[in-house]
Amino acid sequence: MDHGGHGMTMDLPPITLGRALEFSADPFFLVGCLLALLLYGAGVVRLRWRGDAWPVSRTAGFVLGVLSVGLVMCTGLNEYGMVLFSAHMVQHMIISMLSPILLLLGAPVTLALRALPAAGRGRRGPRELLVALLHSRYVRVVSHPAFTIPLFIASLYGLYFTSLFDLLMSSRAGHLTMMVHFLAVGLVFFWPIMGVDPGPHRPGYVMRMLELFAGMPFHAFFGIALMMASEPLIGTYADPPASLGVTALEDQEWAGGIAWAFSEIPSVLVLIALVFQWYFSEERAARARDRAADRDGDKELAAYNAYLAALDARGR
Repeated sequence: MDHGGHGMTMDLPPITLGRALEFSADPFFLVGCLLALLLYGAGVVRLRWRGDAWPVSRTAGFVLGVLSVGLVMCTGLNEYGMVLFSAHMVQHMIISMLSPILLLLGAPVTLALRALPAAGRGRRGPRELLVALLHSRYVRVVSHPAFTIPLFIASLYGLYFTSLFDLLMSSRAGHLTMMVHFLAVGLVFFWPIMGVDPGPHRPGYVMRMLELFAGMPFHAFFGIALMMASEPLIGTYADPPASLGVTALEDQEWAGGIAWAFSEIPSVLVLIALVFQWYFSEERAARARDRAADRDGDKELAAYNAYLAALDARGR
């Protein structure tokens, strides 16, 4: 029996970790993941051939981010996500809150800017188009907190608490569009907060933390609302297959618990990343001040000492 016209069987056995992790590739996401790895790898190889270094930690972050997308879209979890709200919520949380963080830690935009060749004076190649996009009004708008935070919140409440979710789940194209949307919203939300790649909005570290905490509580509230509901809220999951051995309300409670618990994971990851960035930023600034002092004979310190000596002389 099919579900929603996707060709997904509804006679699935009860979900287990092994069944959820069985390879079952969605062609769109499989090709996308392979293409992302290929392009990123080509950029790293180009830098190496040129004699430039590229941190292994960034490569590892990007690869893990791509693999996390493949984990939820190219395994049995994607099939269970068509009939189980809890399985779908695992997909949503990973692809919108974990995958974007890992991908952004890989600094793909910075890699592209360094690897792409300049087109030459008066010409516009891929690198020049990317630079123009980064400086465009469109990117300034979509990366501003006044846009990213409401979008992040609306992707939860505006999707699940309206008929839009059921409409998207009624076709394979709609389902793919929704999952791509989750990934895109996560990238847009975390991009200015992570601050690894260049962008039009780069607030200080304290402001980035405030932006992070402005959005995260809404995930927790959303999860609590699902857990406290006395009836199924999503039509797609209102009648789970009997072979799964779970009622719609139990499944919804699990989905709410996953959404509530998962909201803490990205917060911790981003905070750790921001603390490390802040620490290394201060270290670089200190080294720059030391180098400047070595070049000018520490004129700043000498001027300060002269100022103190003048104050002391006037005091006498």
